[in-house]
Amino acid sequence: MPELVAPTSRLHSSWLEAHAEWSPGAHQDGAGMRLAEGDALAHPEVFAAWVGRLRAQSDAMRPLAEGWVHATHWWIVEDGGYAGAIDLRHDLNDFLLRAGGHIGYSIRPSARRRGLATWALGAVLPEARARGLDRVLVTCDDGNIASARTIERNGGVLEDIRETELGRKRRYWIAL
Repeated sequence: MPELVAPTSRLHSSWLEAHAEWSPGAHQDGAGMRLAEGDALAHPEVFAAWVGRLRAQSDAMRPLAEGWVHATHWWIVEDGGYAGAIDLRHDLNDFLLRAGGHIGYSIRPSARRRGLATWALGAVLPEARARGLDRVLVTCDDGNIASARTIERNGGVLEDIRETELGRKRRYWIAL
């Protein structure tokens, strides 16, 4: 049975194995990679510092850099290993409203096609409701049929398909 856990250094080895499955430079939505400092995450102390930044991003009392919003990050863990990531952005700035949405997620390539993304998105929706949101925006690449199905299975209603700075995006709203 999968579970959502707060990012933890305990999963360093498993996370590194998963990260190696991605193409170099591939975007891992919801993983918080923009909070990582370079490509040094193989070093335990660098990894631990990144985990700390992921966890701290949810603290509404901490000021953030301009253009950032508070977000809660979870790792999708299956059989004790890292299977993916999902995050809930507490607010939408202009960029997130256009292209990124409230929730981002990614599943490691070897764990795909088993319903983990659908399960994780469904598990985070009550968290969004608990934060006072009455609906969330979830986006995906226009050609990502699996992600579109994940969103639709969780009640996503397509608002539009548009060109964004991240490419052509499908924008769905999920009522909570």
